[in-house]
Amino acid sequence: MQITRTADYGVRAMMHLADVAQGTRSSIADVAAAADVPPGHMSKILQRLAKAQLVVSYRGKAGGFQLARPAAHISLLDIVTAIDGPLCLNVCLLAGDACGRRPWCAAHLVWADVQRKMAAVLGSASLEQLARGSADRRTALGIASGA
Repeated sequence: MQITRTADYGVRAMMHLADVAQGTRSSIADVAAAADVPPGHMSKILQRLAKAQLVVSYRGKAGGFQLARPAAHISLLDIVTAIDGPLCLNVCLLAGDACGRRPWCAAHLVWADVQRKMAAVLGSASLEQLARGSADRRTALGIASGA
């Protein structure tokens, strides 16, 4: 299992938005440059994040994007599911009768446990923690902010 590259780009974009001064809007070009993502692809990512109400977009000369709520109230799980959809480690974990073996299959119990734990880890990592941790690491390595 692997988180998609698009979800990774979404996390990068959100970390950038969390790192700018509160109330400051960032253009698609600024977010794309900070995340190392082509602007056209970043536009699609930001649309998904806006649809999930994680970012707010503003049009016009003073337009751009900013977080829809404080970074402390956005989790890594929020971002990943906004981009990739709900976590589903295995088809047997889908609602309904996706797998007829579910009632007796011991592997189902393991898949379900792994998915619960993964959701808990992603859900406990706040965007604020990620942005602060990255800023601290950049400082320790002597890398300029936004690089």
